[in-house]
Amino acid sequence: MDPCPFVRVTVGNLALKIPVASKPASSVVHPSSSPCFCKIKFNNLNIPPQNAVVPCLHPDTQTLDNPATAATFHLSKSDLDRLASKSIFSSRLCLKISIYTGRRGTTCGVNSGRLLGRVSVPLDLAGTESKPSVFHNGWVSVGKGANKGGSSAQSQFHLNVKAEPDPRFVFQFDGEPECSPQVFQIQGNLQQPVFTCTFSFRTPADRTQRSRSLQSDQGSSRSWLSSFGSERERHGRERKGWSITVHDLSGSPVAAASMVTPFVASPGSDRVSRSNPGSWLILRPGDNTWKPWGRLEAWRERGGADGLGYRFELIPDTSGAGVVLAESTLSLNKGGKFVLDLGSGSSNRAGPNSPGCSPRGSGDFGYGLWPFCMYRGFVMSAKVEGEGRCSKPAVEVSVQHVNCTEDAAAFVALAAAVDLSMDACRLFSQRLRKELCQQSDLVG
Repeated sequence: MDPCPFVRVTVGNLALKIPVASKPASSVVHPSSSPCFCKIKFNNLNIPPQNAVVPCLHPDTQTLDNPATAATFHLSKSDLDRLASKSIFSSRLCLKISIYTGRRGTTCGVNSGRLLGRVSVPLDLAGTESKPSVFHNGWVSVGKGANKGGSSAQSQFHLNVKAEPDPRFVFQFDGEPECSPQVFQIQGNLQQPVFTCTFSFRTPADRTQRSRSLQSDQGSSRSWLSSFGSERERHGRERKGWSITVHDLSGSPVAAASMVTPFVASPGSDRVSRSNPGSWLILRPGDNTWKPWGRLEAWRERGGADGLGYRFELIPDTSGAGVVLAESTLSLNKGGKFVLDLGSGSSNRAGPNSPGCSPRGSGDFGYGLWPFCMYRGFVMSAKVEGEGRCSKPAVEVSVQHVNCTEDAAAFVALAAAVDLSMDACRLFSQRLRKELCQQSDLVG
């Protein structure tokens, strides 16, 4: 089947030049001493707004030192169809940007930033499913008098707004991962099965329960897997040994997610803590054995609303430390989207100063030498439900990152691991569903 059309709207190259007042005044914001930020949103699309930091430049600066993506919006085919069907009397689609001086945040419910001005960029997305389009690239006057010719005393705001095609393969689990569901590929109203999943338990006492594993899995590969986390495995309150294998329609295993470090309650509590997370290994077949591709760590965050904290890193083929691609939090109550996007400028990026092809890593990977430069821009997303809700993960994978069945299957296995982590990080005072419990488990 063909991939689903998506359009990626990016806002970047942000900068602000504020004129220096000839006379000191308490209301003047000096560009070098005060941070600025902006809020970016669509005027008539139900898409959450995004915030971005705006670098302040000296008024005499002519070029941008470090152009970067500040915000990214993803529009599906249904979003585009909805726009195309709007009445001619509806307002035209615009990207609205509000620029503020001062620090982000609120004090007593009042926004602490001072509104400097607003910019509106009209968007015509017709045809952007197949070809890129730039809607604005350059400086614009903002603030008082910005619409009256813009004198030299006006603040200047720089931005780049563009849209480009970003086709994706879309997959949908037809059941919860622990129920060994099928996985369908979706395109519009059409769907067809492409994978099957098998959930099982992998324990030191009974390794044969891993279903449909590769033939060599009975040898070194399996003993290697069981060695992960062995120092922390102990009797008591822990969730361990979960495994899910993804098969193609011929029944051959093409990816797997194996819980290699148990999810254990911290001493004196009934929760998995950030300092002692559980972890999964995402595996791909190669040379008649399983090979590690990525590692997912998960824990339960404390705070006003409990969240599922996670960290995902790629594991290099050669020896060396993993490279972190994402680290963020999902709502344990409402669920959310696990996203690998190396160009969005959003909070789930590995690091604020990491270029798109060089996420933060603990190994000796230079920006130009990082071995995974193939991972750029949007990579994948997985939508999962919160605790106690029926979760059938929906997975989107960028076409540029799928060259074979195993590529897509690895992301499907990762999505299953994220969903299962929601259950693995439930309070140990709560009972899990029977599919997640072995007969010997003592739960809540």
